[in-house]
Amino acid sequence: MVKPKGLLLFHGAGGDKEHPVFQRIEEALQIPVYAVNFSYRDQSLRRPPPRAENLISEVTEITLRYSDRLGVPPSHLLIGGRSMGGRVASMAVAGGLKSRGLVLLSYPLHPIGKPEKLRIGHFSAITRPCIFLSGDKDPFGNPELFSKYVPLIRGQVSMVWLKGQGHDPRKGLDTLEESLNHWIANLR
Repeated sequence: MVKPKGLLLFHGAGGDKEHPVFQRIEEALQIPVYAVNFSYRDQSLRRPPPRAENLISEVTEITLRYSDRLGVPPSHLLIGGRSMGGRVASMAVAGGLKSRGLVLLSYPLHPIGKPEKLRIGHFSAITRPCIFLSGDKDPFGNPELFSKYVPLIRGQVSMVWLKGQGHDPRKGLDTLEESLNHWIANLR
């Protein structure tokens, strides 16, 4: 299999491309990393995000532009993001966007306090390798729920739990970097 030629990251609902975790990843990886803002974020800092389904075409468009910029097909790129950004990237890949794999940081398995409203309807359509990196105290999904629903994904899945961390981890980032580098180096 082809080694990834770049990583494209999309931010969470309340964040932007300058998120500290994105900066750490950029410094730690041996491949180009490009974090982007969704257009709603560039238009206004106070504007709430559109529904995730309405951002899929933007993920596809940005991915195609980034692959052109690097001179590689989208199937050579890792895509993903933090929280909502990772969710939308996974939905785009489930919908047919070619990628080498998915990097999902603090994936929002469900809204806070609503574990019955799972965001997994597209999981069975994901056939690419995935890595989930989340705090084990994330209110958007705990390890027990992830272990129950991640097997729906048909691609190879790796889970990394940052001990004692919530949705916006501040500690354990060395573990995140090491795990991501190891995962990328060993992609099959």
